Amino acid sequence: MKIKPTTEKSIKDEIRNNYGAIARTGGSCCGPASSCGCSPASEASKNVGYSQDDLSAAPDGANLGLGCGNPVAIASLRNGETVLDLGSGGGFDAFLAAKKVGSTGRVIGVDMTPEMIERATANAKAGRYSNVEFRLGEIENLPVDDNSVDVIISNCVINLSSDKSRVFAEAFRVLKPGGRLMVSDTVMTRPIPESIRKSVAAYIGCVSGALMKDEYLSMLRAAGFVKTEILKDAPLKDSTIDFVSLIKELGFPVDKKPEELAGISAVFKESISSITVSAFKKSDAR
Repeated sequence: MKIKPTTEKSIKDEIRNNYGAIARTGGSCCGPASSCGCSPASEASKNVGYSQDDLSAAPDGANLGLGCGNPVAIASLRNGETVLDLGSGGGFDAFLAAKKVGSTGRVIGVDMTPEMIERATANAKAGRYSNVEFRLGEIENLPVDDNSVDVIISNCVINLSSDKSRVFAEAFRVLKPGGRLMVSDTVMTRPIPESIRKSVAAYIGCVSGALMKDEYLSMLRAAGFVKTEILKDAPLKDSTIDFVSLIKELGFPVDKKPEELAGISAVFKESISSITVSAFKKSDAR
């Protein structure tokens, strides 16, 4: 298997195809099942910070185990707030947020994969969530009004965008003055080989699209956000991802010696972290 070069169109097409398949079949992990060596969705979610109460609170089929953190846990959501979930998938985080904002609050999930919107909408109906809606759209061009949401959450999705500065600009646009952003995402702690960075498979696997940690914060500030802070930083070397399977998916020869595969795997483990970030829009921002 040859490593496919990345283009904006190829990335979006592959992401839609991959996550569409996950939505149809159910699954876990960030990227193709063969890449990640996925654990069951409930186990994967517990590993990144969700409690058993969280898992029990959402409708069956909403949790696909796709996250790398738990942004709802630190979003300090309040009754009556409007929440926007970027890349809402099956709706897991959206439903947890809906419980926190109550019947007077509102949650909007945006996802670019039609199958995910269909699945999430069905989950909302099954769970009788009258305060949650899901909209088909791209996080670079949000189908949301200016200055209309109190809180933005997202879980291991922004790294998949090929235009992250646009994502942050859109997030800033739709937040009300004084609003806050709380997202979990993957970042690089050191550069990875160029051949891997150019791979579509690595992009879908939440690897090659990740920004350097400092670059991530700088891009938020450039969009206008203030009080940007990393609240949690967990190296992926402690995760359940099967990095050996991932590097095989990226096109490295499968007949490499075990010690060679272990060495390549170590590059990933030492280069990628999961972070949870908070940022705010100034109360006097227009």
